Amino acid sequence: MQQNSAMKTSAKIVLSISILLFLSLPSPAFSAHPKCNSHDKKVLLEIKAALNNPYHLASWDPNVDCCSWYAMECDPNTGRVNALTIFSGNISGQIPPAVGDLPYLETLVFRKLTNLTGQIPSAITKLTRLKMLRLSWTNLSGPVPSFLSQLKTLTYLDLSFNDLTGSIPPSLSQLPNLQAIHLDRNKLTGSIPESFGHWAGTTPDIYLSHNNLTGPVPASFGNLNFSFQIDLSRNKLEGDASFLFGRSKTVLTIDLSRNLFEFDLSKVEFPVNLTNLDLNHNKIFGSLPQGLTQLDLQFLNVSYNRLCGPIPQGGALQRFDQYSYFHNRCLCGAPLPPCK
Repeated sequence: MQQNSAMKTSAKIVLSISILLFLSLPSPAFSAHPKCNSHDKKVLLEIKAALNNPYHLASWDPNVDCCSWYAMECDPNTGRVNALTIFSGNISGQIPPAVGDLPYLETLVFRKLTNLTGQIPSAITKLTRLKMLRLSWTNLSGPVPSFLSQLKTLTYLDLSFNDLTGSIPPSLSQLPNLQAIHLDRNKLTGSIPESFGHWAGTTPDIYLSHNNLTGPVPASFGNLNFSFQIDLSRNKLEGDASFLFGRSKTVLTIDLSRNLFEFDLSKVEFPVNLTNLDLNHNKIFGSLPQGLTQLDLQFLNVSYNRLCGPIPQGGALQRFDQYSYFHNRCLCGAPLPPCK
């Protein structure tokens, strides 16, 4: 009996030691995340100083682990800074070249900073892992830099709502992973590069509205299939743009409004998934094709053109009010007055 009792006691001791040893082992679920990399922390403090130590970055305290700071993120496994997102702050100055010294950065955002001025720094090209570059709603000026074509990992480029001038660099079409490019709401001039009809990868959605672009849309655009949207509105583009359409296309939104486009709409076949079509304020002629009645349109505006003939009955066309159709040469029928 004493021997059995001793054996049971020994077994309990061994089991207790085993549990303690198990609990002392490092576990991914309970181990602390690595601290912010010291190099990255130094660079972030340089960026803060270059922006005149704004209150917006008050949490950037050198005595605190930088992975807990506002407006940036660290990789939870390595502690390297992988996102810098400075947004809607009272910040003056220029984009510090030091941003290029964050080698693991995948997201860089300076957005809604109306006192941010200067040009886009070439130091950004050092960010070889960058996937999202969003410099929008600022007062950045100068050209759209051609060196951005060096950012081969980029999937999203947004330079909208700035004061950028000059022409669009043809080299941007060399970005092989781009899914969307926003150059809208700037002061860009010249024509749309012919190279934008030949992308190195899949076709990105293109936003070029509210600029001063001129000339025709490159005919090579007819071979492109935009997955979601193409917006060329509010420029001075001209000529035939009917090749942007086609039943086999998958695009959902086409906005060509407020340009000088001139083509026969009656000959156009529309993408079957098209939900938003804006052609207002152009020189488009012909009649509205019956094919429009087969679309599940959520938005339509063909006003201020040179269209003629009855508005086809059926589909969504009578859901829109007269303002979607008025100021044409002789369009008629509901919701406009009856045809004579």
